[in-house]
Amino acid sequence: MRLEPISQPSLQRRLLPPAVAIAASFLIAALLAQIAGGNPFAVFGLIFKGALGSKFALLETLNRATPLIFTGLAVAVAFRAKLWNIGAEAQLYAGAVITVVLGTGALAWPAPVLLPTLAIGAALAGAVVLLVPALLKTRFGVDEVVTTLLFNFIFLLFVSYLLEGPLKDPMGMGWPKSSRLVPEARLPRIVEGLRLHWGFALALICAVSVWIIDRKTTLGFEMRAVGQNPEAARFAGIPVTAVILKTALLSGGLAALGGFSEVAGLKGSLTLDLSPGFGYTGIVVAMLALLNPIGVVAASLFVAMIFVGADSMSRAIGVPTYLADIMLASALLLMVLAILFTKFRVRRD
Repeated sequence: MRLEPISQPSLQRRLLPPAVAIAASFLIAALLAQIAGGNPFAVFGLIFKGALGSKFALLETLNRATPLIFTGLAVAVAFRAKLWNIGAEAQLYAGAVITVVLGTGALAWPAPVLLPTLAIGAALAGAVVLLVPALLKTRFGVDEVVTTLLFNFIFLLFVSYLLEGPLKDPMGMGWPKSSRLVPEARLPRIVEGLRLHWGFALALICAVSVWIIDRKTTLGFEMRAVGQNPEAARFAGIPVTAVILKTALLSGGLAALGGFSEVAGLKGSLTLDLSPGFGYTGIVVAMLALLNPIGVVAASLFVAMIFVGADSMSRAIGVPTYLADIMLASALLLMVLAILFTKFRVRRD
């Protein structure tokens, strides 16, 4: 038995394995729901109802999807160029820190000026955080999987220090959190009275922008070329090191916008539990989307729907919400296998 590369996979070959992977993940979740004492049809019905069954539920799903779009785009951009960015969590927190530093009164500007400044500052912070592992990779050959992963833990410890020290809210009754943003630094709500904010619109704009960069610009072509074969790209005259560094800046900036969005649009202040793992879930989102920027939006909505619906389902019938985590984990593993069979066929010797 051996794997034979497929030079030009057909449309059916590209779509069927991912579809089977998603269906298999639902089957695994159904079996686990049955073991947990729930009716699988009732479980899935309550998940969909809890995520889409009302205006509040729908907007809450969109709200949960917003940071996932940013981190999913960050991972998709980096992975496309074979820059294995596992540190979107650190980059997200970098964006959140800059948002708090500048948005709690340091800049007394009106909202139309302050909000773009915060977004740009956050993006630059995230870009710098990923630029360091990218430089270590290009200059010294250091594995970026290790460095970006370690940066997550290092930056969380740094945020913990800030919240217990320089950024600690003096009016917070001792809780480790930052001061609240000034009103001019808050993203307005899309629907008054509900939590969905204009960070969601920014995420959609970023997804379209990344698609344009990927498909319509020289940089996008160079990123794909470097990702497919860096040696061939270098031979063709593409500056591989420069492309990797540009990719790192774009990827880190996108992840950091997720931190800006969460603080300025939803939380209003920085806490250590700002992200329940958005950076890591972004990897799942990007893989489910097959690294397609527009697909990232759909995958983010799917993942958000599972998480929001699972919370509602658990309250209704008592099946643990861990079912959502298992479902997404199995979907990721099966999707990786599906991608393999999209590009290779099994041959008997």
